[in-house]
Amino acid sequence: MRYLKIIFLTLFIVTCCGACKLASITYSMTGASISPEVKTFSVDYFQNKSLLVVPYLSTLFTEKLKTYMRTKTSLKEMTDNNGDIRFSGEIVGYYQKPIDIQRDEVATSNRLTIEIRVKYINTKDDKYDFDSRFSNYADYDINADFDAIEEELITQILDKIIDDIYNKALVNW
Repeated sequence: MRYLKIIFLTLFIVTCCGACKLASITYSMTGASISPEVKTFSVDYFQNKSLLVVPYLSTLFTEKLKTYMRTKTSLKEMTDNNGDIRFSGEIVGYYQKPIDIQRDEVATSNRLTIEIRVKYINTKDDKYDFDSRFSNYADYDINADFDAIEEELITQILDKIIDDIYNKALVNW
């Protein structure tokens, strides 16, 4: 009889908790907290305004951000920047510089850095809107053939930047 009461009480609590909608925020396994009112997203084309232009960088970044949003959220993608949440901006920096300078003033490594300005608009709750710059880098050996590793470095950097954008926009860190 005691076990029956425990089972009944457990079922009652689970049913009550499931039926009550105490919060208007939904949570996902990715850590995002997206309002139930938000159903769509859009990503504008990010033009490359940096001094050093890599021809495919704008398209690569824009498509990677769209893919990330499609795979990490259940939001529907919209075109013409008319989603409930909107990403727009531009690539503002792409540069290399030597690092790890030794005593003889020779670098042992180089650093590739990419910087992207992102304007995020949440049409359902403007307190989450932002206009920020995100940057990240990858280091590589001075003796490496940059042309051979450039695409891999770009991909690594963009993945880190997109994680940061997603976290700021949807995880609200």
